[in-house]
Amino acid sequence: MSRKTILAVVVLGLLSLTTILIVQLIWVKKTLEIQKNDIAIQNKEDSLNTREFNYNMVRALQNVAKTIQKDAKDSMDLYATVRKINEKHYTVDITEELEPYYLETLLKKSFYTQNIDQDFVYGIYDCFLDTIYLSKLIEFKGDSIYETTKNQSMDLTASDLNLKKDGHYFTVYFPNLDKRTIQATQFFSPWLYITAIVILVVVFFGYSLIIIIRQKRLSEVKTDFINNMTHELKTPIATISLSSEMLLRGEEMDLEKIKRYAGIIFKENKRLENQVERVLNVAKIDREQVVLKKEVFNIYELLSEVKENFEFNQLANGGQVMLNFQGDQFTIHADPVHITNVLYNLLDNAAKYCDQIPLIKISTKHEGKKLEVSVEDNGIGIKRESLAMIFDKFYRVPTGNLHNVKGFGLGLYYVKLIIDAHDGRIDVKSSPGKGTTFVISLPLSGPR
Repeated sequence: MSRKTILAVVVLGLLSLTTILIVQLIWVKKTLEIQKNDIAIQNKEDSLNTREFNYNMVRALQNVAKTIQKDAKDSMDLYATVRKINEKHYTVDITEELEPYYLETLLKKSFYTQNIDQDFVYGIYDCFLDTIYLSKLIEFKGDSIYETTKNQSMDLTASDLNLKKDGHYFTVYFPNLDKRTIQATQFFSPWLYITAIVILVVVFFGYSLIIIIRQKRLSEVKTDFINNMTHELKTPIATISLSSEMLLRGEEMDLEKIKRYAGIIFKENKRLENQVERVLNVAKIDREQVVLKKEVFNIYELLSEVKENFEFNQLANGGQVMLNFQGDQFTIHADPVHITNVLYNLLDNAAKYCDQIPLIKISTKHEGKKLEVSVEDNGIGIKRESLAMIFDKFYRVPTGNLHNVKGFGLGLYYVKLIIDAHDGRIDVKSSPGKGTTFVISLPLSGPR
């Protein structure tokens, strides 16, 4: 899949999902507004229903009180005899003793007349006898039929209703008052579920694109690696083949020529062996965890030794490695072989990616319980877009059509693996044409 195809898929996919999401959000907004208006209307209706119930309840209880007064031939003023405790609880002041069955009959009749179709409990306080009577739950069955419940779990007590021994009264309580309300269900709207699904699809689409792009990049990197490895392996093979052919021709040669061809074969064979070994070592690191053989050693002595060996072997045609140690001589607990390989890799890159005489500066400084080792060069530098990928396996910084720098793109990958295995950190700063600086941070083991 080409870069243009992937870009087209990304753009079209994002436009489609963005359009769907915008439309979905508009629908959700309208749905919420409609529900909000419905709730406001319903709340208004609930308020009217509550006032109507309260009015009917007061009238029903007043009718009961009038009937009781009439039967008792009492001329007491009934003004303010009905008191509302709350939406479910009312009391009525009386002056006469009441039989529970008599009161129950009056309440059922009056409630039916006033269209009050609710379950209720009633109670009577007799101040003359200082007693409180509380009925069981009386359920409305419809068609003016009430039944006393046999469910003991529905029984209430005087303390539940907060009944007080104050005056002479009867009370009515509606435990299951059916107050018509609408719960705010906008957060459970189907549109919100659909929107959540759309968002999940967007996230999945974005994740899929990231995977596709990574796979494409990995495919390109692997292709470059294979091409580069083929070139790297064919060169020594061709040289070995040519030198062997010259030796096998049977022509008379002096000893000097034979030694020269044999030396070429040995050198190229060694080069080929090192390249294969390098690839196999990285493959081994991939399959298994890095095994470190740690020991305590002086990092400054190691840096000095690396400098001398590198200048002798790699900078024979010019160049210099400068050391700048800050602070006391400190030791680290690490694998000296792997740390040495890390330093050689960084120095080798500094020398290879330089279009002038290499000048490499190795500096150290202490940062708390960490030792920082920086390797700074005067090479060609690295572009910003490549910095985030230089530690990826097989990745090599693009150099256009130039292929003057050999390698498999495994050096910095190995460096990162080893530093991470030491619980350290490696950072890089670079500017094209101004060189590159690698900074390694390793835990200190204390003064030597």
